Amino acid sequence: MKFKEFILSKLFLKHLGLAVSIFIGFVLLMLLWLNIYTRHGQARPVPDFFGLSLQQTDSLARKTRMRYKIVDSIFTSRVPRGCIAEQNPKPGFKVKKWRNISLIINAFRPEMIAMPNLVDLPLNQAMAMIQNAGLEMGTLSYKPDLSINMVLSQKFGGREIAEGDSIQKGSVIDLVLGKGLSNQRTIVPDLIGLTLEPAREKILSSSLNLGTYIYDNTIVTREDSINAFVYKQNPEFNEESTLQLGSSIYLWLTVDSLKLPVDSTLIMLPDSLPVPEIIQGPEI
Repeated sequence: MKFKEFILSKLFLKHLGLAVSIFIGFVLLMLLWLNIYTRHGQARPVPDFFGLSLQQTDSLARKTRMRYKIVDSIFTSRVPRGCIAEQNPKPGFKVKKWRNISLIINAFRPEMIAMPNLVDLPLNQAMAMIQNAGLEMGTLSYKPDLSINMVLSQKFGGREIAEGDSIQKGSVIDLVLGKGLSNQRTIVPDLIGLTLEPAREKILSSSLNLGTYIYDNTIVTREDSINAFVYKQNPEFNEESTLQLGSSIYLWLTVDSLKLPVDSTLIMLPDSLPVPEIIQGPEI
């Protein structure tokens, strides 16, 4: 039988059709298996494990069909000991079910450190040392002294603490500073539009204290509280306004940009026009 006759024979065409059918069936089965294996289109938001105990974490993971693993431990004052302090991916991130969520837990035993010596340091340097040591900045108090904004004593829990004393990481340190022999005053800082932590740092850098801060009703989730910015402060910012050193500033925070003063609101322009970083209105 010639090759051309074999190609056109019923036997060859029958086997060719069978081979093509098997190949197409194999491809369809592979696509179906991949769709099942990868759970295509079944993404779901990652739940928020922040602040949960291990028992609560396990219950929530089962309920939302997620897996989790504890990858590290830290010490923080944001959550109770043994509770979840950080997670990856972040809450709300879309993943497939039974995805492994990496969690960092707040250590059961707090880390202890040696208290640094802040006495005779200027305020800004003392604040940097407190942060670098893993401690938290507390309140500032002032008393008459030849020096101005120099640390006279360092306190923990209302009592003076000496250099080298063992102290829990994350503890709050209060400072007593000199205010000179005159009635020293400082300018009220402009805090409008700042989130809480930058506002706190600016207040402390101005030799003042952060008093009460209030969130409005737009703050619903933890993410909202992180993104909230100052829309009102008391005393208000004024180029001529001053306060005694150690005075408190009170803040109101929101995520609603419409509550910002007119001269602090950013104006959205079309894509074809350049967008300025800050648009200042007329001074009142």
